[in-house]
Amino acid sequence: MKKTAIIFPGQGSQYIEMGKGFLEVDSDARTLMAMGSEKSGFDLQTLCLEGPASDLTRVLHLQPALTIINLMCWQQLKKSLPDFKPSFLAGHSLGEYSALHAAGVLSAEDTMLLVTERGRLMEREGNANPGGMQAVLGMTIEKVDEVLASYSGPGQVVVANHNSEQQVVISGDKEGLKGAGALFKEQGGKVIPLKVSVANHSPLVAGAIEDFSIFMNGVTFETPSVPVLFNISSEQEGDPARIRSLMAKQIGSRVRWFDSMQKMIDNGVELFIELGPKNVLKGLMKKILPRDTNIICLQADTPETIEEAARHIAG
Repeated sequence: MKKTAIIFPGQGSQYIEMGKGFLEVDSDARTLMAMGSEKSGFDLQTLCLEGPASDLTRVLHLQPALTIINLMCWQQLKKSLPDFKPSFLAGHSLGEYSALHAAGVLSAEDTMLLVTERGRLMEREGNANPGGMQAVLGMTIEKVDEVLASYSGPGQVVVANHNSEQQVVISGDKEGLKGAGALFKEQGGKVIPLKVSVANHSPLVAGAIEDFSIFMNGVTFETPSVPVLFNISSEQEGDPARIRSLMAKQIGSRVRWFDSMQKMIDNGVELFIELGPKNVLKGLMKKILPRDTNIICLQADTPETIEEAARHIAG
């Protein structure tokens, strides 16, 4: 088998009819979906297959809806390759919970309970502290940090995601994003507003951390059976108590995605598979990987693409 990393997408990768192919042909997928609906309290199948988009993209609904599709994709891959163990796992923001399930840290049921509560708390904080996010293109993380350190205008703004060498996402309130965005443009960066109404991974949602920590105390965390590189540190962690703490802080902390992917590359990963809706992470990998690389990057979220991914893993 090829040395493989499985990476799970997060918020922004959803689309209407995600998971349809599995639900039409596989009873295990339907059972998993029913469990997700029960644990979340939402009709996830209708949200995923029919929407409407305004309901699906609501943070409260989106986090369990996207996660159940990620788990469905993992379930299907394991059915194709029962003995498969990836060399690394990671998930982008919300996707980190799917990675923890794949690593045996969380049961599927507890994963759904956690992402549902996370969505509820983040929606609460977003309503109380309105904000947004912007992608800054064409600047390194060092340059972005330098510009933000020099910003003395109104509002709050921080780095939310370091996605690739020259793609950084900032997060903050309206005033902070406007003021910092103008500085980035002056410095030659390209600034693209993202279609989100919550300032994820910023102090504006940090009010959720304490309540989420308390909620997590009722959930069992196990030792990972596969190395997981965590968003906050881009490092492995094996202690369940430490993992619990990292996942609480993750809500308001920087996602160090570029560093995590670079470490996987440096450790000899031959195949990256984005397991879940759309191909956002596959697109980022194309920006991260060297041009002359032999590393393969795939995306899978249908029965057909899961089988293709399984064939590549098997070599």
